[in-house]
Amino acid sequence: MSSLFQLWRLENALEPGRDHDGFDRLYVPRVAYTTGDLDVHDIAVDGDGRVVFVNTLFSCLATVSDRHSFVPLWVPPFISRLAAEDRCHLNGLALQDGVPRYASAVGSTDVADGWRDRRHDGGVLVDVQSGEVVVSGLSMPHSPRVYRDRLWLLESGRGRFGFVDPASGRFEPVAFCPGYLRGLAFCGDHAVTGLSRPRDDAALSGLPLDDELQRRNAEPRCGLQVIDLASGDVQHWLRIEGIVQELYDVVFLPGVRRPMALGLKTDEICRIISVPPDPDPA
Repeated sequence: MSSLFQLWRLENALEPGRDHDGFDRLYVPRVAYTTGDLDVHDIAVDGDGRVVFVNTLFSCLATVSDRHSFVPLWVPPFISRLAAEDRCHLNGLALQDGVPRYASAVGSTDVADGWRDRRHDGGVLVDVQSGEVVVSGLSMPHSPRVYRDRLWLLESGRGRFGFVDPASGRFEPVAFCPGYLRGLAFCGDHAVTGLSRPRDDAALSGLPLDDELQRRNAEPRCGLQVIDLASGDVQHWLRIEGIVQELYDVVFLPGVRRPMALGLKTDEICRIISVPPDPDPA
């Protein structure tokens, strides 16, 4: 999990079968890498156990370092050099067979903050291995994922969940969702997507999503949508009201019903101590 200036590794502090105030998992940050404000987006763990994250500020994929803020691993071919300029708003990362395979960006621009001028149709999905653009013409793409041998993607600027045919370079919509889409996970025959209310700023306003919501006489919402992969029907949904207006990612935790996590600035984290089991005397 990333914070404004750190990247945390959290571990469950509860023994199997135990709970904490009714929660069946208690995730405690055990390691924190201080990265500085890199505007970290998608985070994944590759097949070798290495943390790989999207370093949006420097327009690259990166990993953590014991000495520096990050170690660059891959730079899109249209980015000429590493610079703290958020040139293309690189944001999404998909692993395939345990290695980084696809990355999404809002624009293939190579100037500081250039992606903001390409929000409507400048989005691209890039093959990390070859450097080729798999699909272009997208509006604010996010959250590429490979699942059941298919490449899935969110076109956030149009509110569309769908998949990509790498051979034809086409994005095939499966479902429309009433909000700004970010975060994608899968469970069996269903996808779970995150929805956000569009911010009233220059980045997330004035998108094709606004016109589509107006056409459908709908208001944007924050929450989750559970989508049937075969039919595209939204079979379940959850609305989140109150101060939470945005979600960035969605993760499916098998066998977990009610998890909680502790932050570094809570009083409770001072009192949560877990001890390893006694070694087997044999």
